[in-house]
Amino acid sequence: MRSLRVRLFAILLLATGLIWLSAMAWIYLGSKHEVEQVLDNRLQEAARMVGSLVGTVGGRNPDGTQPTIPAPTAYERQLSCQIWSLDGRMVARSSGAPEQRLTDAPAGFSEREVDGEAWRVFTVEDSEKGIRVMVGDRLGRRQRLVTDLIMGLLTPALLVVPLLGMLIWASLGRGLSPLRRMARNLADRDADDMSAIDARQAPAEVRPLAEALNGLFLKVEAARRHEREVTAFAAHELRTPLAGLKTQAQVAMAAADPDVAKAALRQILAAVDRTTHLVRQLLDAARLDAAGEISPVTDVDVGVLIAEIVEGMRAPPGIRTVIDPGLRGFTMRADPESLRLAVRNLHENAVQHMRTGTVEWRARPGGRGIVVCDEGPGIPEEELSHVTKRFFRGRHKSATGSGLGLAITEMAAKRSGITLRLRNRTDRPGLQAEILWG
Repeated sequence: MRSLRVRLFAILLLATGLIWLSAMAWIYLGSKHEVEQVLDNRLQEAARMVGSLVGTVGGRNPDGTQPTIPAPTAYERQLSCQIWSLDGRMVARSSGAPEQRLTDAPAGFSEREVDGEAWRVFTVEDSEKGIRVMVGDRLGRRQRLVTDLIMGLLTPALLVVPLLGMLIWASLGRGLSPLRRMARNLADRDADDMSAIDARQAPAEVRPLAEALNGLFLKVEAARRHEREVTAFAAHELRTPLAGLKTQAQVAMAAADPDVAKAALRQILAAVDRTTHLVRQLLDAARLDAAGEISPVTDVDVGVLIAEIVEGMRAPPGIRTVIDPGLRGFTMRADPESLRLAVRNLHENAVQHMRTGTVEWRARPGGRGIVVCDEGPGIPEEELSHVTKRFFRGRHKSATGSGLGLAITEMAAKRSGITLRLRNRTDRPGLQAEILWG
């Protein structure tokens, strides 16, 4: 059942029907009990009334027949009365009473089947007059009385059900109208319209949906703005080296001096390296964006990983890398590819911001992380909270940097469930970066 309106209609109609049936059952049981009490009281009153009048009905009529008991018309149809002597002779009976004894009970209430019908009888014994008065009515009539009462209630209910169903259906339509208005509002929007839905007039049940959609619009708008920034930045950053490539190629082609041509070719190689580095970082950032928040982790030998990255990266003259022997066999649980991205970008960041000096990799005290220290200018304290934002290039930016390295490092760290912490060195100029886990 895919329609919310139909589903709610069925639930409400079913619930209403169950409540109505429960009410009918409760009324039936309560009415049956009350009717039985009333009829039992009527039996007692009738028996006592006949007992008080029986003194005027002596024996038999002059023609030898049994005298009949005068009774009100209302009792004539419903009640049957017998008067028996204490020695077992029938003294009198009402016109509708059976000839067979109504009950063998000496006094009080009793039930008995007479001529195939169930009777409820009340007996009064008068020892002074020597008689026993029995007044009874048929249980079938009692049951029909209760049934007629329930049917009298059920018949209007059956007539009301269709009207109730129409009212429920119309009420649901009116109640769901805010959803239809919201759907029309969204359907009429342009693809670029990410404005928030006005949820102030929406019902309380619809407001969370509207707020969730507004939150989604904000995320989509942020993602689109990020895409535009990436595209604009990539276009700007790529335009400069590509223009330089063309210029240096023209210089090399036009130069008659071999030294000038070689210098131009070296500039071309540098521009290609810078462009390749930028493209690789853009691809790394896009791959991390496309992946989930946390990737499957496994044991990674950190010492081997750092050694491979350092060996595969050509550092400029005057910069050396020291790897603490304590990292040999040092393992951590992380996503291997994400950890490789984090370590490589940290190492590149350290090398790019140094002219000479040492890049040192070591294990953090306690074995819950790794640390890389450089001897560059460090990062101004007011910029430390911003350097992991994409394309942020602070006061000490490098000539070949793009502002993506530390951002990629933090993204890769999050995918492995680890933490990146940056702070300036206290013993000398430089930056200390820590990758922490656990």
